[in-house]
Amino acid sequence: MTNKPSFLSTESIAVVIPCYNEAAAIAKVVADFREVLPGVPVHVFDNNSSDDSAAIATVAGACVHRVPMQGKGHVVRRMFADVDADVYIMVDGDDTYEAAAAPVMIARLIDECLDMVVGVRKPVDANVHRPGHAFGNALLSGFLSGLFGRPCSDILSGYRVFSRRFAKSFPVLSSGFEIETELTVHALELRLPVQEHPTAFKERPPGSASKLNTFRDGFRILFTMLRLFSAERPLLFYSLCAAGLALISIALAIPIVLTYAHTGLVPRFPTAILATGLMLLAALSFFSGVTLDTVTRGRREMRLLAYLAQPAYGVRTPFDDSQR
Repeated sequence: MTNKPSFLSTESIAVVIPCYNEAAAIAKVVADFREVLPGVPVHVFDNNSSDDSAAIATVAGACVHRVPMQGKGHVVRRMFADVDADVYIMVDGDDTYEAAAAPVMIARLIDECLDMVVGVRKPVDANVHRPGHAFGNALLSGFLSGLFGRPCSDILSGYRVFSRRFAKSFPVLSSGFEIETELTVHALELRLPVQEHPTAFKERPPGSASKLNTFRDGFRILFTMLRLFSAERPLLFYSLCAAGLALISIALAIPIVLTYAHTGLVPRFPTAILATGLMLLAALSFFSGVTLDTVTRGRREMRLLAYLAQPAYGVRTPFDDSQR
């Protein structure tokens, strides 16, 4: 890697690769990253592959770890827990990302004092991205950008570079492919410095098949985003719920109030009871949001303290954040 800062040795960098049935691709991925990052250890985390992925990765020169719990989220949890480094390069083991971008992404992470650099996929031809996946990624990226107020171009990218602070403070809760969404939300919620870097995205090699299901995993990721939104923005989430319930209650109550104003009678008691109940639910929803917002602030402070407790690379002390 060119122009590497003197304080960052190859032992301080680690390439971590989640792997599940990638016998056709994993050897090339390991070889490519060993070539562009000479001396940097490459760790392959095999997630119960039924083919020879683990053996092939070992022969290619990688340190292979076994992860018995199925799911990419469990793999990422083991990566960040078991590997000790100042900079982590996480890349899928399907040979669709360009290894040549890694030194530039690492340099940006260090030079710009970032905590995450996301490799934004730029297809090398029109047939690389399946239309459904491309549309779903754009939809989910736009949705997340709107929820948290910061632009995200490719939240499902499996090519990212992390600082030690990010990796060791990230509470992995997801078990599957929605882990990329959770990684992005963690950075957005703590307002960590994040940048994107364009990287070429190519087709899988022959014999390698995608593990993604467009609709199943799309709905799982969308559900995860809604769950995270309710957990990270509870006041806004429950206020919106309260507003919806209150509007329905008012719509139901207006005819009853008008009838009562003209006749002095309340002829539709069930509707009146329903309107009253909906308004009570709206009030409960709002105050639930107020209470949960206080809890969320406390959780956010604990995560931020866990982040600051990790030593930063360079000459800064762990609690000196003035250069960010």
